[in-house]
Amino acid sequence: MPVSIMLDAGHGGRDPGAVYNGRQEKDDVLKLVLAIGEILQNSGIDVEYTRTTDIYETPFQKATEANEAGVDFFISIHRNSSPLANQYMGVESLIYNLSGIKYEMAENINAQLETVGFKDLGVKARPNLVVLRRTKMPAILVEVGFINSDSDNTLFDKNFYDIAQAIADGILDTLEEKGLWKPEGARNSSTASESGRTSSDADTSASVSPADDSTKSDVGTLTNSGSVPDSPCTSDSAHMNPSDENTDSEFPNSSPSVTYSVQVGAFRNPAYARRLLNELTEMDFPARIDDSSQYDRVLVGQFDVLNDAAMMERRLKQSGYPTVIVSFSEEV
Repeated sequence: MPVSIMLDAGHGGRDPGAVYNGRQEKDDVLKLVLAIGEILQNSGIDVEYTRTTDIYETPFQKATEANEAGVDFFISIHRNSSPLANQYMGVESLIYNLSGIKYEMAENINAQLETVGFKDLGVKARPNLVVLRRTKMPAILVEVGFINSDSDNTLFDKNFYDIAQAIADGILDTLEEKGLWKPEGARNSSTASESGRTSSDADTSASVSPADDSTKSDVGTLTNSGSVPDSPCTSDSAHMNPSDENTDSEFPNSSPSVTYSVQVGAFRNPAYARRLLNELTEMDFPARIDDSSQYDRVLVGQFDVLNDAAMMERRLKQSGYPTVIVSFSEEV
């Protein structure tokens, strides 16, 4: 079943939102939401909208619509405004609290928008906002630049479709990291490295836990069963089970020199790989990035003995990381 997302264009109808020199927030965000929705739908996401025309609904009505529809995520698009014209510029995302899959998705959306040219003002907790407090699924409100900033408006107008793509990419990259979605070209692939998901997702389940109104504990959970997929291997790596001591049968006609590493993630966006690399190195894991294939893979350690790699894998699992052991071979 595809992931479902409700997109909300802020304000509407009698509520124009922020206004600057005749420009109305409600118009900008409706146009942007429709563009984002088209990209997501073309990527296999089930998209619903709170509005597709210039109508008004209260924030509570929007939250109720999302809850009744039972969607997996709620994304609300707005433009920001400052007390004085051209006082501030940049994008920020608002969420109920700084945890869970919504936090990761908000960071990814901001990171993508930064590549378009916006200043990243960060992700902030706003538990008092109705569409964040009353929704029962992970919810994000994205402020796409300041409507009373001439530079942000120029960026919005000249790079409109890049902005829509950036927001969609931030959403899709998060779903891909969690094993909830695969790119079209990889949907029939049996290997984790081909799909670009976190490496152990090929044999794991990922789910979004709906939150209640009071706790909003909407952490997306990624559980690792501890087994390793039996899928065919890519040309430079093989999924290995730590219990498979005898590897000779895998190379019947050669005498390979084999080393083992623990793969913790594989990403289309190099920025995400670097973020995970920094996180691991701060925890004293010997991490590195392998960018020799379509995806940037985050690997830990390089071991001549499989059992040593298995010990490292256990350490990483204890620290909460999804893992898979991969092997690299050279003919000798």
